[in-house]
Amino acid sequence: MNINFHNLLAVMLAATLGTLAFPASADLNVFACEPEWGALAQELGGGKVKVYNATTAQQDVHHVEARPSLIARARNADLMVCTGAELEAGWLPLLLSQAGNGKIQPGQPGLVEASSHIAKIEVPQLLDRSMGDVHPAGNPHIHLDPRNISKVGAVLSARFAQLDVANEAFYNARAKTFQERWNDAIPRWETQTASLKGTPIVVYHRDLSYLIRWLGMREVGTLEPKPGVPPTIGNLSELLARLAREPAKVIVRSAYNDPKAADWLSERAKIPVVVLPYTVGGNERAKDLFGLFDDTIQRLLAAAK
Repeated sequence: MNINFHNLLAVMLAATLGTLAFPASADLNVFACEPEWGALAQELGGGKVKVYNATTAQQDVHHVEARPSLIARARNADLMVCTGAELEAGWLPLLLSQAGNGKIQPGQPGLVEASSHIAKIEVPQLLDRSMGDVHPAGNPHIHLDPRNISKVGAVLSARFAQLDVANEAFYNARAKTFQERWNDAIPRWETQTASLKGTPIVVYHRDLSYLIRWLGMREVGTLEPKPGVPPTIGNLSELLARLAREPAKVIVRSAYNDPKAADWLSERAKIPVVVLPYTVGGNERAKDLFGLFDDTIQRLLAAAK
């Protein structure tokens, strides 16, 4: 009995020492406010991260409820990555307050605001409530310029390495591989879309501005009379009359937009509607960031012919 007891004790001690010498690799729990940042986190973190997306491509991120399920996820997050620039102003402050997670509060390394690392466009010179839902810090929909994805990716991978030092080499290797693939894809996309430069389009909301700027397209109208204000028959009729003088080639809306206004204008102006995925998960082809841009470009080229 004594031999068996001592043998058992030795096995237990060895197992304990082994655990101390070779600790299990703890996953980073990543809370992504938008699917594009969840997809980027997965690209950069691989099997070392567990990613939760708070929203989907079918939701308007301006209007999200800080549900108990979101609060619980935020409470357990090691890192939160959001767009910022007040895109989530209607729900993120409450979420952070209710979660009580010190790691992801403003100013802490566990919170990454993607837009703070990007030069934003459409920064208003004057703020007035009559202008609609205008973002004081500029247009927050930064992710549809792939060059912005690259910049945010560098920040996010560095933050992974900071929070999980034991796996720093792993994150650095993943970042290098992703950036190489991404940097190869950008000139390919730009070559494919050369014919889109100068193409006049109508948009629903100013959520595609970075894409339009990158591709050199030209916005000639918006279905929303003011940012965040739903279209009415009156303002759509005014837009229709304007298009008779300055025609557009296509009406573009995102997957989460209500289709009614775009379809109304398309029928009367005799120009096609193209529905873009807007973010990862917006359709079956946009399963990751590469698919998002491949599909977006294919749809724009097909509609503009």
